[in-house]
Amino acid sequence: MVLAAGLGQRMRPITDTLPKPLVRIGGRAMLDHMLDRLADAGVEDAVVNVHHLAGQVEAHLAARQQPRITISDERAELLETGGGVKKALPLFGTTPFFHTNSDALWRETGRPALPAMARSWDPERMDILLLLADLETSLGFDGAGDFFRGADGRLTRRGSAARAPWVYAGVAILKPGLFADTPDGPFSLNLLFDRAIAQGRLFGEVLEGRWLHVGTPDAIAPAEAALAAQPVDA
Repeated sequence: MVLAAGLGQRMRPITDTLPKPLVRIGGRAMLDHMLDRLADAGVEDAVVNVHHLAGQVEAHLAARQQPRITISDERAELLETGGGVKKALPLFGTTPFFHTNSDALWRETGRPALPAMARSWDPERMDILLLLADLETSLGFDGAGDFFRGADGRLTRRGSAARAPWVYAGVAILKPGLFADTPDGPFSLNLLFDRAIAQGRLFGEVLEGRWLHVGTPDAIAPAEAALAAQPVDA
């Protein structure tokens, strides 16, 4: 599932007339960067949710063939990162799936991130696997970090610590069954992260590359420069 419903308020005034997923970085919409990575990782079907300026997103995706796109319509109510998945669950079946932000963007310098996540996924130990970016090398991110990662890959929250070394990079693998006991309507995926932490079942895969946080118009040019520096065969 690719989240493309958000209002993108920090990206205004661009997002007054253009949905954030369609903002172009390096000549391609951020949504296409994400869908291309999914297709390269072997994903054949993707659910994309829509709300803000939904018609533009639908029109942009109309000719997309890889992956095949199904729209989850949230025009009536914006359901956040968790509620949007719950609404779309009938489209997923019972197998684990990728859950991604449409604006998740990075420059790879090592192994491709999504295939690495798929190889690391272990449903016997994990309920959720997150893609993690190094706080120190991330571009355009001004937060204090999200997680600590143990030697076995298990994650804990930053909590009261001043900083944590790892940032959630906007990609996860989730089990559909996690949504069985969740609220109706809008809710954050953080609810499931915290439940998985309590059970010792939230894990992280480290991105081999540089995460590019494009939250405001000023972040577009630095992100384009970082992508342009990427080796052709990376």
